Amino acid sequence: MIRENFDNDIKSLSSDVLRMMDMTSNILVEAIRCLQEQDLDGARNVFRLDDEIDSLMDYVEEKCIELIALQQPAAKDLRILFSLIKMVTDLERMGDYCVNIAREVIAIGKEPLMKELRDIPKMRDIILVMIENTKKSFEEENPYLAMKVGEEDEIIDEIYKDIYNEVLLKIHENRDNITQGAKLLFIGRYLERIADHLTNVCEKIVYISKGERVEIN
Repeated sequence: MIRENFDNDIKSLSSDVLRMMDMTSNILVEAIRCLQEQDLDGARNVFRLDDEIDSLMDYVEEKCIELIALQQPAAKDLRILFSLIKMVTDLERMGDYCVNIAREVIAIGKEPLMKELRDIPKMRDIILVMIENTKKSFEEENPYLAMKVGEEDEIIDEIYKDIYNEVLLKIHENRDNITQGAKLLFIGRYLERIADHLTNVCEKIVYISKGERVEIN
């Protein structure tokens, strides 16, 4: 009975992690929508969405610590619990970066955008697919899919380089673009960091599945 209860606790925590992945998808979608529509009220609402992610992270961490302290889990169980703690920490950081994007949206305000937003929504779309495949790899304990997802981080890096080059060109053409250009570069950088943290999550999925520490990319 004790083992059964422990297994149920692990399943429940895993469901919480999956829910947290959904929440990071939602906050990312909202942050970029607010940029595209220059929705300042919506951008402020992103802060509330992040608070919900923070609360779920705190719950998962505390529950994992409680299970470690009270249940004396075996080696594989310990691997799962420690990995879950690290995973929710990375997911929470993804939410923080979405808040940073929202702050840049508020700072830009209603000022006309200096460039067409093509690459930033493209980064968002790729990251959303990465999150969905991360969820699938976690549910299925599929380390090979997790590795594949992590490798897609390189695509995000390349798109960020394109944004960087385009913004620098716009600034070179018109020095008035410096302030907003810097904010768009920050947003691109935040998206790049979101993908990095998602790669960390994928590394933990591999660790749970195979017991091997890997560094993707």
